[in-house]
Amino acid sequence: MEGKRENRLTKKELRQIFLRYGVMTESAMSYEKMHGATWAYSYLPLGEKYYKDDPEAFKRLLTRHSVFYNTEPQTGQLVNGIVASLEEEIGLGHGIDENVPVTVKASLMGPLAGIGDSVMQGILVPTLLSIAMGMSTGGNAIGPIFYIIAYAAIATAITIISFKSGYKLGVSAIDKIIGENAKRITNMFNTLGIIVIGGLSASTIALTSKLNVPLGEETKPLQEILDGIFPGILPLGMVLFAWWLISSKRLSATKVILILAIVAAIGVLIGLF
Repeated sequence: MEGKRENRLTKKELRQIFLRYGVMTESAMSYEKMHGATWAYSYLPLGEKYYKDDPEAFKRLLTRHSVFYNTEPQTGQLVNGIVASLEEEIGLGHGIDENVPVTVKASLMGPLAGIGDSVMQGILVPTLLSIAMGMSTGGNAIGPIFYIIAYAAIATAITIISFKSGYKLGVSAIDKIIGENAKRITNMFNTLGIIVIGGLSASTIALTSKLNVPLGEETKPLQEILDGIFPGILPLGMVLFAWWLISSKRLSATKVILILAIVAAIGVLIGLF
């Protein structure tokens, strides 16, 4: 029993698995297997440790981790930690079927993608960008510097915590991720992401009308009337228009940007904006 304990993955080996997946996730992708090549590369240190004298077992390790896999890279380190724990138990001969890590990966990559994209792209990036844009007013370089440093620090912390939590919890982490828990977590982050995007839109989109509306013998700026009804209604209208183009008309982001530019240009030419 003492020998098995000594033969567990060292901190250095776990760090190698973590760094290889973290650095190579998007660098070794293919449309056929997405992160598959990265997974096989990440588990070479584990194979060298447990299967150095068993080429067939080493081959099976690399083969089962070369299959198609795709999820959000930062939170996806949670799956990497779980699988590292499982592969360690397999390498120690503790009776875990070799198909279990593959099943775990297939079961978790969907829920983790939803949660991870909501957290990283839906909340973290827009929030940091909104702060950075406010700091960049007047051409101040501190804004982009803040964004780069803050994103790198937070994303790194998320990846480290995810990997360590996955390795510590092992398969027990699955119950906390899939099923109803995943739906609740995803819905929570999606709602928070929508709130963040709404706040970002209201604070950064500048759109006002220059029209004057006749009121009896006098005129009154249309913008004052709109602000009295619903402050920020024009920026909101543009956001909803863009959302409609993307969701209903299925237009790409590039086409939506071009359409918005045309609408803005026409509005300026006719004196609407």
